[in-house]
Amino acid sequence: MKVLVVGSGGREHALCWSIAASPLCDKLYCAPGNAGITREAECVPIGAEDVAGLVSFAKENAIDFVVVGPEAPLVMGLADDLRAAGIKTFGPSAAAAQIEGSKAYMKDLLTKSGVPTAAYGRFTDSATAKAYITEQGAPIVVKTDGLAAGKGVILCDTVDEAHAAVDSMMTDKTFGDAGNEIVIEEFLDGEEASFFALVDGTRALPLISAQDHKAVGDGDTGPNTGGMGAYSPAPVMTGALTEEVMETIINPTVKTMADMGTPYVGVLFAGLMISKTGTKILEYNVRFGDPECQVLMRRLKSDILPALIAAADGQLDRFNLRWHDDAAMIVVMAANGYPGAYEKGSEIKGVNAAEGQDDIVIFHAGTKKDGETLTATGGRVLGVTAMGTSVTDAQSKAYNAVDAIEWPGGFCRRDIGWRAVEREAKAAK
Repeated sequence: MKVLVVGSGGREHALCWSIAASPLCDKLYCAPGNAGITREAECVPIGAEDVAGLVSFAKENAIDFVVVGPEAPLVMGLADDLRAAGIKTFGPSAAAAQIEGSKAYMKDLLTKSGVPTAAYGRFTDSATAKAYITEQGAPIVVKTDGLAAGKGVILCDTVDEAHAAVDSMMTDKTFGDAGNEIVIEEFLDGEEASFFALVDGTRALPLISAQDHKAVGDGDTGPNTGGMGAYSPAPVMTGALTEEVMETIINPTVKTMADMGTPYVGVLFAGLMISKTGTKILEYNVRFGDPECQVLMRRLKSDILPALIAAADGQLDRFNLRWHDDAAMIVVMAANGYPGAYEKGSEIKGVNAAEGQDDIVIFHAGTKKDGETLTATGGRVLGVTAMGTSVTDAQSKAYNAVDAIEWPGGFCRRDIGWRAVEREAKAAK
């Protein structure tokens, strides 16, 4: 069958890498792709948010199945338009994608579903928002309602910081129209984990767990990013906790959405906060996480393509997936200055040598190739992934590969996986 993957990041490279291995896939395209994805797929110069262009390409090339990677085209209705054109698609409708497209919509839906989440308020004017913050006190969390590339969440330690965050979002328009409405949430303390499930409209199939590192600096310091690394499994996600999350969070959400007439089809990504007082959901995303997708695809034993098709066909009740017992880790290499202003065009050397090491696969995100010269074109640029018998082993392999890459214009965190490594060290004593 002919398959089209939409997107250009590390998540899409990982999906292409996995789908290309499927015996069901005769021809794989990626729009627009990147320098690394060219190894797995034919890249076509159509932007991920060019809905009309993507639908036309899929029709003209008799595409059998489309996998939409990023959230923006889903919120824009790409899956709807593809299905209307008779093309089978993995990804939610625009109506269902509002669970990520609008944090206010999501919080209201969670409340309706009885799903445990942080207390919140939603606001369309800054004065009322600031009054709410003053009343609630700090620490507190300020979020843009709309999509902000994973950066529209500000954790505020003081009331003044929270007021400044409101001004940044609503007055200065730092995040554009995404800040026209904001959500202010109770601060939850605990350990975060990423939980994924494939959903076919009425049923959900849980995937393995992962843990992301959002902060730009070692020790989880500095501003939030799109993700500086991840590992799987997340030791905090026990079998019992997985069952609890399915029962109290995922299944009620799926049922409510079906009852509302907006059945969810695709992957549902729940950002969880796990604490001594219970597990609550921080947010839903309507796509595989980036960089979590990369470690999930490394650990997946099964063919991913039939699973995605089963979700699109409403047949997940007949499906299961197998996973490698080994741990996986990804270390994201980003351009200097990220998540703020960063330079493009710096040359990267040594990627082939790094990938030649045992158990290493490097997924590209923001890269371009001119002849034999590889250059950085984005903020997050490379994802160095490793497999190991433990998170500690995978971490060692990943950083050995990172050290083989020559890129003065980039940086990475040096402590990805630190929670799991500490757990493993204590268990070994």
